[in-house]
Amino acid sequence: MVKQYFRDGLRPVLLVVDDQPINIRALNEVFKDDFEVLMATNGASAIKKAKEYRPDVILLDIVMPDLDGYQVCKALTNDEATQDIPVIFVTAEDDSKVEAKGFAVGAVDFITKPFHPLIVKARVMTHLTLKLQMDWMRNMALRDGLTGLFNRRRFDEALENLWRLCQREQRPLSLLMIDVDFFKRFNDNYGHIVGDDCLKQVAQALLQACKRPGDLCCRYGGEEFACLLPFTDSEGAQACADEVLRQVQQLQIPHETSDAAKVVTVSIGISSIDASAPNSPSQLLLHADEALYQSKQNGRHRASLYRAEAAAE
Repeated sequence: MVKQYFRDGLRPVLLVVDDQPINIRALNEVFKDDFEVLMATNGASAIKKAKEYRPDVILLDIVMPDLDGYQVCKALTNDEATQDIPVIFVTAEDDSKVEAKGFAVGAVDFITKPFHPLIVKARVMTHLTLKLQMDWMRNMALRDGLTGLFNRRRFDEALENLWRLCQREQRPLSLLMIDVDFFKRFNDNYGHIVGDDCLKQVAQALLQACKRPGDLCCRYGGEEFACLLPFTDSEGAQACADEVLRQVQQLQIPHETSDAAKVVTVSIGISSIDASAPNSPSQLLLHADEALYQSKQNGRHRASLYRAEAAAE
């Protein structure tokens, strides 16, 4: 897995924390060719950089002024944003009590000074491998097995997180709820294997349409999909929905039993909320559902934007 990481042109990030510049320079020499090396000379700076850059591995000195290594490690393991980053203590103290205390606050390994470059590198590579494997497994747990899109669990988490982000930044948040038109008929007519292949192709069409770095496409359930569009107003969401319609129709998947068209199409509900308005994530979802219902009522194969006056009718 690490070999693939390097093959893909990615450089893992290593944070080196030590109050002695000579030690930082020595470790930088060991890792500079293969890693992006970040440096911190005190505990407060280490915590700040760990939160900001999310390094893959941290090499942490124990004896430092102000916050020592134990305090830094405990702070990192108690923070949800940094708790999964492996911390390796680098220390001149070769004592079992020191190791026991370090493991108690969340360290994964110890390296004693003076260190041998090959040993340090081997230890770091071991823990990098374990971290990449855990990251991969966590990612798979949030993916839909059929389409490869994020699953409902990830959608629920992202909706809450993006809502808070957009509130904090005072920016709009939009949501597309997407349903494959007459999909039960499609399955009945062509069979579930062809139906699964259809969903995979629709998923790829969504990724083509909603491809900004912040956009999040999910399989919401069955033949229903959802796309979260942070920092996107209703006009931008409408443009994205129109592109989804175009991309799906462009697939030209035959659908003889559809009343909307003779190829697979989708219906879309759009909701967009200004962060300054007194709303909630659940309202964004409810509004998108109501707009999706309007699209279906109006003949399908279209996108409808939620409007309060239309919902009241």
